[in-house]
Amino acid sequence: MDFEKELVELHQKISQLKRLYQLGEKEKEKELRRLQREFRKKAKEIYSKLDPWERVQLARHPQRPHTIDYIGLIFKDFIELHGDRRFGDDKAIVAGFGYLDDLPIAIIGHEKGRTTKEKMERNFGMPHPEGYRKAIRVAKLAEHYCLPVITFVDTPGAYPGIGAEERGQSEAIAESLYTFGYLKVPVIAVVIGEGGSGGALALGVANVVLMLQNSIYSVISPEGCAAILWKDQSKVKDASRALKLTAKDLLELKVIDAIVPEPLGSAHWDPVRTARVLKRCIKKHLKPLLTMNSQELVNQRIKKFEKMGFFIER
Repeated sequence: MDFEKELVELHQKISQLKRLYQLGEKEKEKELRRLQREFRKKAKEIYSKLDPWERVQLARHPQRPHTIDYIGLIFKDFIELHGDRRFGDDKAIVAGFGYLDDLPIAIIGHEKGRTTKEKMERNFGMPHPEGYRKAIRVAKLAEHYCLPVITFVDTPGAYPGIGAEERGQSEAIAESLYTFGYLKVPVIAVVIGEGGSGGALALGVANVVLMLQNSIYSVISPEGCAAILWKDQSKVKDASRALKLTAKDLLELKVIDAIVPEPLGSAHWDPVRTARVLKRCIKKHLKPLLTMNSQELVNQRIKKFEKMGFFIER
């Protein structure tokens, strides 16, 4: 990112000094500490002044942690389930069971992939209907065994191809919305990157919706909005502002419940610390949900979404 160039140079110097320090050059410690303090100060300054379009770029950053990264850093003994038992397995959705410390839990999330080959296999995080049906299957299993559900939202949107439509894309998304809306177990959704359209909302119906500081959540991408409203891709910055897609905007609009801060300004600089902060936040919001009975959980979820937005009746 253009606004990160200075940070990249600082980070490279810090990495070089760390290697020298580890090799026994202890006199480098003072300079290393100075550069680390300078990096933190500069990062805080840069990331506090970003406009919405720059936040969109961060949400799509190629090094930003994905669902699989958070599963490995937050949970233990994760076992992934595959297939929707109708058509096949969609790798754009990762779903299975693991432990949050000693608490058994169901984990479901979008996965974009990291390498070019993996991105193609996972369809760049754009699920087909069988992906949503896999999510539904795991959610219902969690309900059967009274396990809380954690979902990770990170997708540009559901795949809009002909094959996906023929296999019932809109129906699968609708069924996912209904299933998560009426699950009789606690559900926490976390927007970790890009939350786009109904493809994101299909995993976003929860008792608590959290959002990482530099993630986005919107009915349409800035590029799509610019194309529809202005027919001009140079208007993406205007579209980003108009969509109110940042975590700060959505917290003010009460679409989400809390913002999870990203250490050093952005999650890609330190995924381990980001995962640690996110884990504490998940546990904090999960604790009161575990004391509620099934009907209370459903009622709280329905009332939460009924309150979103407002209208004037004439």
